[in-house]
Amino acid sequence: MNRFHRWFCGSRFWERALREGLVPWALKGLDLGDHLLEVGPGPGLTTGILRHRASRITSIEVNPALAGSLRRRLEGTNVTVVEGDATSMPFGPHSFSGAVAFTMLHHVPSALLQDRLLREVHRVLKPGGIFAGTDSTWTLLFQIAHLFDTMVIVDPRTFGARLEAAGFTDVSVREARGAFSFRARRQQDERRGASPTKN
Repeated sequence: MNRFHRWFCGSRFWERALREGLVPWALKGLDLGDHLLEVGPGPGLTTGILRHRASRITSIEVNPALAGSLRRRLEGTNVTVVEGDATSMPFGPHSFSGAVAFTMLHHVPSALLQDRLLREVHRVLKPGGIFAGTDSTWTLLFQIAHLFDTMVIVDPRTFGARLEAAGFTDVSVREARGAFSFRARRQQDERRGASPTKN
């Protein structure tokens, strides 16, 4: 991130936008279970909001400095911070009851890697688990904020199909000014094409 972007993502203005806007918008009515995976927390503003919504949170962050800072800040809480790459997560299948990714997918450096991340989230979710979150759409201000940064815009018009290609069902994508939210489910019955049980 450039200097302005780092400042903005840790600012009180952005924390308020997350707490009062993006997080409630994305998660309204959802039960994320007792062990939530947070993908790409960055400086951890979303983590501070989310940790009151689940018994346990595991946050995976690729940036060593951000991961270390967040780990120190939340030591002794219900949050475990893991330094790692979300396109190849160090977790077993069916590890989490729910997963979230807030305004971080555009930081993944290619559409191919974004799709790999979606497949990884699907892999580590328990059957029936929800994956939800938000990302930004293009605006001039957004472009300027990402000067010299990684910015691979996610098109909300095609993102639902990408979630389905990763294995998710019950996909929903909602657009708003400058942003979109999404939610999807790992199917409950992993036996594709299995016949219903007869009594």
